[in-house]
Amino acid sequence: MAVLQQELTLGEAADQLARGLPGHRVEILQGRLTVTPPPDGSRQLALTKLGRAFDRAGIVAAGQEYVQGVGLWLPTLPADFAIPDFSVVDEDFRDAHVTKNYYAPNVFRLVVEITSSNWSDDLGPKVECYAQAGIPVYLIADRKHDEVLLCTDPVDGAYPAPQRFKRGQSVPLPESVGVSLDLSVDTLLDGEG
Repeated sequence: MAVLQQELTLGEAADQLARGLPGHRVEILQGRLTVTPPPDGSRQLALTKLGRAFDRAGIVAAGQEYVQGVGLWLPTLPADFAIPDFSVVDEDFRDAHVTKNYYAPNVFRLVVEITSSNWSDDLGPKVECYAQAGIPVYLIADRKHDEVLLCTDPVDGAYPAPQRFKRGQSVPLPESVGVSLDLSVDTLLDGEG
């Protein structure tokens, strides 16, 4: 008996993986499918505390919102998209819907990734993709190397060398985010503090 196999597009394969792996985050970066395992408690606590810090800083009064796990359409390749851990977006970001659950990069002011087992994606392809998309600020809580990296102001599709911050320090966010805020490295790395 012959078995017919249908070739899937990259987007269809991503959809199948997402349905088959509940709790995992499926993304397409530079034409490559990536799968992130479900988050751990420290990462989620760091994101909760990050949201509280933005609330205290008056993010809504500044005309911005913060969201977790909202799709970011990437102009790098036709099927590329990412799902950042945390983003600061314009309050009307939903008007910038591109396709599925992905929104245009021009409404994103800040993207935050807290690394997990596939940390190399956050430090490699995502740096390139977010810069090419023109994301003004990309903050990486690099738990593998126990530091926070701040990438800002991409020029010609690339970020200049990142600023690096160690435990005990605070990361001052650029004005382009919309609020004045210094973030604790320790809180970003493990939810402490």
